[in-house]
Amino acid sequence: MAGPSLLSIGQVMTLLRAEFPDISISKIRFLESEGLVSPERAASGYRKYAERDIDRLKYILRVQKSHYLPLKVIREHLEMMDRGMVPPQLETPRPAPPSETDPVAPPGAPQPEGVRPGAARQQLRLSRAELLEASGLSEAALVELEKEHIVTPRRGTNYYGRDAVAIAIAARRLAPYGIDVRHLRQVKSYASREYGIIEQAIAPYQRRAGGSRKVAADVTQLMIHVHAAMMRIASER
Repeated sequence: MAGPSLLSIGQVMTLLRAEFPDISISKIRFLESEGLVSPERAASGYRKYAERDIDRLKYILRVQKSHYLPLKVIREHLEMMDRGMVPPQLETPRPAPPSETDPVAPPGAPQPEGVRPGAARQQLRLSRAELLEASGLSEAALVELEKEHIVTPRRGTNYYGRDAVAIAIAARRLAPYGIDVRHLRQVKSYASREYGIIEQAIAPYQRRAGGSRKVAADVTQLMIHVHAAMMRIASER
């Protein structure tokens, strides 16, 4: 019989949900199938989780949420911990001013999970499988988003970046409200038209600045602020 320190998967879910509200049994089962956590088996066949298993789950979920680490790297960290070693210290994202390579949302704008407001953006390179794992999106849902070019790899690569992850996460969380690929296709169209306004407006300034991308980045950031503010005003009405 399992001792009192061993918990069922339902009890584990209750413990984790406060910090990871999107945790699911299938997520825990997946991590187990990948060999990242190995709960004991009771005589009845049910899984029983010790404190060590829960600590491992918390570590995995935290580094995935905050740093988008792929499972291969997480596995290496866990193996180091199993040998009594300390895994590499992960840098905490620091606030940074908006720039051409570090766009941020305006204060008060909603942020997708795992994307911190004002966080310095390190380049992200996820495979398709890692994108599915990081976002929690189903294969079928990702296929639909890819068909409409709503989620795409970085240009000239097979890797997905931070914006692809943000859109995939948002798409998964919007789906229960009935906002699906059809609606996101419209949003994509609106965004393209908005950027067309920017391109037309800044063309003479870019020519004077020698084609600098900074002009486009600065104006785009301002338009993002305007768009977010107008969306908040519309929601208040």
